Amino acid sequence: MELLSTSAMKFLAMGLAIGLGVLGPAIGLGLATKTIIESIARQPEVEGQISKYFYIGAGLIEACAIYALLVVILIGFVLK
Repeated sequence: MELLSTSAMKFLAMGLAIGLGVLGPAIGLGLATKTIIESIARQPEVEGQISKYFYIGAGLIEACAIYALLVVILIGFVLK
């Protein structure tokens, strides 16, 4: 007797992939935001310089979440 059908297992894999795939970037972006706010609070005169590096880092962090979304799309459309 089969416990889960193939489509149910596919949806479970999709949910786990996106859930775990965005967990790391979410934590990383939260910590980066916390750190930049603390840095600007200590030295407001370097806000522009710090913000520039934060935007680059945030973009790289978001790219990891987009890769997780790509994996979910591949699981949904490629696996049968």
